[in-house]
Amino acid sequence: MSNRRLIYGFHAVNARLWQNPKSLTELYALSGRHDTRMQQALEKAAQENIPVHFVETARLDNLCRHARHQGIAGFIDASHNHVHLDDVLDNLTESPLLLILDGITDPHNLGACLRVADAMGVHAVIAPKNRSVGLNATVSKVACGAAETVPYIAVTNLARTLRELKERDIWIVGTDMGGEADLFHYDIPAAVAWVMGNEGEGMRRLTREHCDALVSIPMLGTVESLNVSVSTGMVLAETRRQRALKAG
Repeated sequence: MSNRRLIYGFHAVNARLWQNPKSLTELYALSGRHDTRMQQALEKAAQENIPVHFVETARLDNLCRHARHQGIAGFIDASHNHVHLDDVLDNLTESPLLLILDGITDPHNLGACLRVADAMGVHAVIAPKNRSVGLNATVSKVACGAAETVPYIAVTNLARTLRELKERDIWIVGTDMGGEADLFHYDIPAAVAWVMGNEGEGMRRLTREHCDALVSIPMLGTVESLNVSVSTGMVLAETRRQRALKAG
């Protein structure tokens, strides 16, 4: 099955079991483990008629390439992840808050970005199909379930997507060390899509040209830059803070 993708660990598996069980095609569980966490997962799998294979540690280790699987793993049909951006935007009950990741290639960074996006109530994460890591087992594990709950939309043409967002009156705000405004003195628009560049080069030129504003994060210490997931957390938290103040 070309759309099969491995997930492992209780956060990722449980998120699938309770949020999107039809996407799970089969589970692999460690033989002899009978604690409450495992029993709850197995009971839910039985309710959803998901096949479960009980295997030894060595089999799970090989399946997960010796990653920390916590005794449970599974395969999903990734085609069940497909979400259209229009569907997300058309069903919102508040101003859009989007996160655009322009060329994130490290799965740990993507997983961490998804986790903070979930925590800050981001409505969708958008990324180009090319030059991006995409969702994989490592991303799901690091995201601690957020990869299964936050819509992740891979687009073939990011510049076109940015233009479509502008047509919906969503401001495109990029993060850049040379930004004309700093995060703590920038009046964040009600409908906003934050753009984060990749780990080394930042945003691509064409992406930068589509931004309505460039905002920097004040650096008061000796380090020159922050990890992309840390920067993401800061801009999203400031967005939520300003929204709360404006709401009174």
